[in-house]
Amino acid sequence: KVEEVLTDGRRIITFHNGTKKEISADKRMTTISFFNGDIKKIMPDQRVIYYYADAQTTHTAYPDGLEVLQFPNNQIEKHYPDGTQEIVFPDHTVKCLYSDGFKETFFPDGTVVKVEKNGDKIVTFSNGQKEVHTAQFKRREYPDGTVKTVYYNGRQETKYSTGRVRIKDEEGNIILDKR
Repeated sequence: KVEEVLTDGRRIITFHNGTKKEISADKRMTTISFFNGDIKKIMPDQRVIYYYADAQTTHTAYPDGLEVLQFPNNQIEKHYPDGTQEIVFPDHTVKCLYSDGFKETFFPDGTVVKVEKNGDKIVTFSNGQKEVHTAQFKRREYPDGTVKTVYYNGRQETKYSTGRVRIKDEEGNIILDKR
């Protein structure tokens, strides 16, 4: 290796494989430029910023355990010390994955999808409608109070806000229409 000490106090160490390590005069910042184009910076606040040249991706590790990845398509992922992950997609959709298995996705149009660890899903639409998906049924709830449920066997039940109840069997035949 070859070591240079510059007049401003910085030290540059060049290794045989082409990797260069630059240490600031106050020794608080280090930049390593690898032969493959990757760059690692150790900042004065102890953040470690690693740029992967081939993937054009930046990985920042914070002293508190937070890790942030920035991809060339503008997707950003945050990995928190408690296991939670937050992904911001290029279209501004935000997906949160929690360590207990719960998932939430927030879409730009205001739609929110929540998935419980057991697989049950609740979709809340910006127009006030709500859908609940379970292993037993799918149910749509309308702002006027109408609720339509389709069971796993194909049976359908609609309860209208007026009090009317309509039930169809798995073939779509009306078996009850109580007004």
